[in-house]
This record gives sequence, C-alpha cells and structure tokens, in this order.
Amino acid sequence: MRALVLAALAASLCGASLGIAGPGSASAEEAFVTNQLSDDLMVVDLATARSVATIPIGGKPAGVGVSADGRFAYVTSPDAKAVTVVDAAARQVAGRIEVGGGPLGIAVAPDGRTVYVADWYAAAVRAIDTASRSVTASIVVGASPSGLAVTPDGKLLLSADRDDDSVSVVDTATRQRKAMIKVGTRPFGVTIDADGKRAYTANVGSDDVSVIDIAEGREIGRVPVGMRPYAVALTQGRGFVTDQYGGTVSVFDLATLKPIKRINVGDYPEGIAATADGKRIIVACWESNVLDIIDAVELKVIGEIKTGDGPRAFGAFLRRTE
Repeated sequence: MRALVLAALAASLCGASLGIAGPGSASAEEAFVTNQLSDDLMVVDLATARSVATIPIGGKPAGVGVSADGRFAYVTSPDAKAVTVVDAAARQVAGRIEVGGGPLGIAVAPDGRTVYVADWYAAAVRAIDTASRSVTASIVVGASPSGLAVTPDGKLLLSADRDDDSVSVVDTATRQRKAMIKVGTRPFGVTIDADGKRAYTANVGSDDVSVIDIAEGREIGRVPVGMRPYAVALTQGRGFVTDQYGGTVSVFDLATLKPIKRINVGDYPEGIAATADGKRIIVACWESNVLDIIDAVELKVIGEIKTGDGPRAFGAFLRRTE
C-alpha cells in the first residue's frame, strides 16, 4: 500500500506550526487539509489564516471531500483502506467506513446522500450511502481511477482513469458507465465547471490539461501547462493548475484556452481550490508543508500558512461557514 501512497501520484508533498506571511485571507471559509505524512486532517480558518483543529485520521490520508451543506468532510486513507467521516462543525471523527482496495479520489454528491470513492487498484468507484455509512455499489470504470467529480445536477459522475488515459462518464441513477472519453496521458485530477458543461483533467504524463465537452462526450481542447500537473481549479474565467514538478501554478484563459502565466509557489503543489467568492486560490504544497494563497485577479501569491507534514488536499477541501 505504501507504493500507492508514494508512487500512485508520483508526486506530492507541502509543516507544523501555523502562521501567515501576508494578507491571504478569505471570509467565512475553512480549508480541510489532509496531511499525509503526519496522518491527520488540519482545519484552517482562512479569514484568520490560523489552524483551528488537527484531527488524527491515520492510514496516510490523501483525498478529501466536503459536503455542499458543510456538515461533513470525508477523507480517504489508502493505507487503511477506509473513508473517515468527520463532523465539520464539531471537528471530530464521526465514523469510519471500510471500503477495501486503494481508496484515493473522492467526491460528494450535491445532495449529500452519496459519496463516491475511487479504488485505485480495482478499476472501480465505490458508492457510499451517507445515511447508513455503507458501500452500496461498485461501479466499473477504467484502470487506476484517481480524481472524481460530480456534475452540479448530480446526474453524472466523472472519473479520471489514469492508466487508461481516459475519463469515465457514469450515470449516477443507473450506476453504469455510459461513456469513455480519451484525454491526455495519465489524467489525475478532474474538475467540472459550475454550469456542468465542461470538465478539465490534469494530465500528469503529457504536461497538459484536457478540456471536455460533457454533453458531446469528447475532448475539445488541450492546454499546455507545467511539469506533472495534478489538479485544476476554476475562477475569474481562468483555469489554475498545480504543476507538481514545476513548483508552479499554471493559469490559462477558459474562453480561448491560451496560457496566461505561471505563478511560483511551494514545492510539489497538489490540491487546489478556489474560495467561494472567487477571489482566492488555495494551494497545498506537499514538500514545503504550506498552503499558498493566490490572488486570483492579480495572479500572485499573497499569503502562506503552515500545515502538517505532506499536505495533499486532493479534492473539494474548502467549507463555507456561513
């Protein structure tokens, strides 16, 4: 399982006490950061740029998904073959779900009733019923599924199948794969836009981002980015991509698909997300043990927050608190 933790991403890592350099805050929002090497989940208040809790998880936590209502955070632990349920307000573990295999990517359905977990080893996605906290289905997808995303209407699940160079499109009602879309080499993170029309995959092997028309079920564009892209965030009409080996965040225009800039951040940037107001980009840097905060308009780093050891924050890791 250690091979999954280290090699399955061929890259990932961002330390310990908290502090901030610069005014990188966001109001009424928290970051739930999986620190893989210190085996915990850190909760960071983005308004004050301070840690408000550290929750022991175990099993080398990697993926995280916060429910739309902000009540729960769900954390994958590849070494423990489990998903930990965290009460977000109480900041404590509320349950643990055994899923087996190699749980990695995770996504919560918009209605909060189902959590989807990518099993890296089984070419499958496990569907968890959040009421019973049990696995209710196993959905066939491509080889080595990593990132997951659900359309805003909850009708489709997309799985980035790394070793098949493709994205599986799953009908969430029938829980059957309805399409496979070829993309770049080794897709890892996958992100769907707010309209549910386009999806973007970070292709680790080809150093680019594939743009997918979901309705048409095909790739419609490719954007060159930095070395070993990991995940994509969207805001301000732009795409923001963590480049693990480059130590940068690549920025591109969503309308023209043209590169705009590369922003230097910490070492091995991985998880990335836009704040609810669209003004900030939060980046987990695995090897530097920090969250870097980027001004999404000015395109520059404006703050830095210390984390635990090896932050990944792979998934939807931000929670609104009001």
